[in-house]
Amino acid sequence: MASQRLPYADTAPILTQPDDTEDEEKEGLPSDHEGVVDVQTITGISPTHAGFIVGVLCFVNLLNYMDRFTVAGVLPDIEHFFNIDDSKSGLLQTVFICSYMVLAPIFGYLGDRYNRKNLMCVGITFWSIVTLGSSFIAKERFWLLLLTRGLVGVGEASYSTIAPTIIADLFLGNRRSRMLSIFYFAIPVGSGLGYIVGSKVKDVADDWHWALRVTPGLGVLALLLLVTVVREPPRGALETHSDAPLKNTSWLADLRALSRNRSFVLSSLGFTAVAFVTGSLALWAPAFLYRSRLATGSTQPCSTEVACKNTDSLIFGAVTCVTGVLGVSTGVEVSRRLHRTNPRADPLVCAAGLIGSAPFLFLAVVSAQGSIVATYVFIFIGETLLSLNWAIVADMLLYVVIPTRRSTAEAVQILLSHLLGDAGSPYLIGLISDRIQRDRPPSFLSQFRSLEYALMLCAFVGVIGGGFFLATACFIEADRKRTELYAQGQLPESPEGEDRIVVPQRGRSTKVPISSVLI
Repeated sequence: MASQRLPYADTAPILTQPDDTEDEEKEGLPSDHEGVVDVQTITGISPTHAGFIVGVLCFVNLLNYMDRFTVAGVLPDIEHFFNIDDSKSGLLQTVFICSYMVLAPIFGYLGDRYNRKNLMCVGITFWSIVTLGSSFIAKERFWLLLLTRGLVGVGEASYSTIAPTIIADLFLGNRRSRMLSIFYFAIPVGSGLGYIVGSKVKDVADDWHWALRVTPGLGVLALLLLVTVVREPPRGALETHSDAPLKNTSWLADLRALSRNRSFVLSSLGFTAVAFVTGSLALWAPAFLYRSRLATGSTQPCSTEVACKNTDSLIFGAVTCVTGVLGVSTGVEVSRRLHRTNPRADPLVCAAGLIGSAPFLFLAVVSAQGSIVATYVFIFIGETLLSLNWAIVADMLLYVVIPTRRSTAEAVQILLSHLLGDAGSPYLIGLISDRIQRDRPPSFLSQFRSLEYALMLCAFVGVIGGGFFLATACFIEADRKRTELYAQGQLPESPEGEDRIVVPQRGRSTKVPISSVLI
């Protein structure tokens, strides 16, 4: 019967929609015991093995973010070594993100159509080689460091667009949410470890170049684990209750469908604000705290005789690790509990986290000169609230997008969030800081003030992003139910448009928006 399933579409006869969608959803979800049996029967992968696969994917994700923020952990040393200003420092992160976001749609397309495990293996191998090569660049060739940081985006794009879709094909319901939360623990924890490992390895070796040589070595271990542990599950089998292969639509048809998926578009815009804020803080927070110490005279500046002694990278990394674990776990748990009474809990929790973080991040910036301790307290609260979003946004994408479009959806979300978010925010913050400094006499205080004023932008962007998540809450129920019907093959393809359904009215066919019926 599975082979006779109709192709996927975003259109459907109205009579396929049950009256009581909530009851059907509850009845359609298997119990915990049934869910375990279904996974092993349909995918051929035991629950224990599936857990090991998630562990490996989480480890690789951890390495990705360690590598990304190792550069931020030794940024003062890089600035001193290459003799560059703030805008060029911000460009290091920007070229990486630009490469990452441009390549993401390519790997999203490939991930929906070809073996995902093989794609990840190739990407991790390339990433490890390029990262290792970037640690041997001479001080006269800063442009080459920019090039290698851009090439690192190849490896991350091949992984980040694909790994969440494998988890989606191994678990359902609350299990999927829990496994995604474990996977996304790696983002803040890996980011924090990047600062910590970068700064400590630099101190031990007395050379910041060695900080860039840690993750390539661990990348070899990650590659071995990918080859030996990870298996490719059938796409969407758990949701269609069949191991029959799904049919792909064209890439353009996928993009059209995603552009009409309001929950996906609005949540991606909200996540763009998260990327803007976290990207700015990730690169500039340690440097900002270091400048505040210089402005108050509590530390010495970098020079030929005096190396950059900056403990803020280590402290900020530890704060990022703790707030990440706390925020991700809290976000998932709060959302799970609120779902019992409010099906729109996911976007509402995201909105509350992003809007709530704005005043604390603003206070962290303005209190830096007066009290470093108060700054860290505000950063702790603000980053915890920001971290509520990570796993929830990923879960929303997976349940409002059909299985054959998920890698493409991941890629589009990466492209959008980075294009308007952290691709330009580090450079923009650095550029604003440089422009403000031009009108001031050179001093440690002016360098601190200029970066302080530039970082205030993050609080305002956070409020805007929270508004997009509030808008997502208006459509999330209808889009989720519609996706469930697609996965079960109940919505036939319509050649005339992907957001219309045919409704019999007085003997004639009438076209109305699907949302007007499902809502």
